[in-house]
Amino acid sequence: MPVEGATAQVAGIIPARWGSSRFPGKPLHPLAGKTLLRHVYERVSACEQLALVLVATDDERIAREANSFGALVEMTSSEHPSGTDRIAEALQNHPDITHAINIQGDEPLIEPSLVDSFAAALAADNDLPMITAASPIVDLAQLTDPNIVKVVIDHDGWALYFSRSALPHLRTQPEGFTPLRHIGLYGYRRDFLQQFVAWPPSSLEQAEHLEQLRALENGTRIRVLLTDDHSIGLDTPEQVPQLEALLAANGSP
Repeated sequence: MPVEGATAQVAGIIPARWGSSRFPGKPLHPLAGKTLLRHVYERVSACEQLALVLVATDDERIAREANSFGALVEMTSSEHPSGTDRIAEALQNHPDITHAINIQGDEPLIEPSLVDSFAAALAADNDLPMITAASPIVDLAQLTDPNIVKVVIDHDGWALYFSRSALPHLRTQPEGFTPLRHIGLYGYRRDFLQQFVAWPPSSLEQAEHLEQLRALENGTRIRVLLTDDHSIGLDTPEQVPQLEALLAANGSP
């Protein structure tokens, strides 16, 4: 457990790797005049609640690009199965950091205010091990899309379950009820992050290919922040024109 009374120091960490089955070299793909990685880093650098922002990678090409625009880089093992393992290693050289936010490296439209809300929530609650986010599903066709992860929460904002299937299955839709789309942004208390990566992959995690289920299966509660953020990430080269238009609409060069 963290030391009572210790001042929270929250790091925003961007795990970035070259290999991708659908999009090799994605972090360095040009997007509206900058690499995808630079867009993400500059958005996160606008956050006000982070003590540190860094890029965690195992690839020298990504490291050179990050260094070119002034980012702090931590070189990590190429054997990590996930970005979560990568950020856990990156923290080793930063003993003063008490919490980490895992920021997906393919989210050029990530809202700095959402990241700041994670940092504030983690700093305010010494007992909070893990936090994530969700937004309302406005298009019910997304409810059955396996590429859209859904989450259900209790009345206090704790996750009950995550799934690629429709969650819940709407035999009827109660008045005022809106399904939730999970947003892949995670915050961790440092000691819990180390515990999380030490646990073996769980059965539900492997069945759904959703790493956060490992925490639930091991009895850890996950706080879910609700947001109206509906920004998208870059998954395939075909999405580049759409994201460039969105970046232009948001005032990015």
